Amino acid sequence: MLIFNTTYHVEEDQEKYFLIWMQEYYLPEVEKKGMLHAPRIARVLSHREEGSSCFTVQFEVEDSAKLHRWHREQGVLLNEELKKVFGEKVIGFPTLMEVIV
Repeated sequence: MLIFNTTYHVEEDQEKYFLIWMQEYYLPEVEKKGMLHAPRIARVLSHREEGSSCFTVQFEVEDSAKLHRWHREQGVLLNEELKKVFGEKVIGFPTLMEVIV
């Protein structure tokens, strides 16, 4: 099992809107495809910078081939929508992790 994690750096004035957008648009859209499971949003408490917050959005995925397919079919479009809505006020970077225990 793999965990697909994206960490988002969010400007403070966008935090409320980002969380609403994630819960009401992004997560439901991802769940429609059925390739990523067990969505979770968490606030990063370490490395906090003045005027911004960091959040992670995590999903479980069976293997990297399924994640790659999801990214091609849906992830790119969702990232474009995120840019349209938030511009440079929200920036994300992905991490792929393997569950050991």
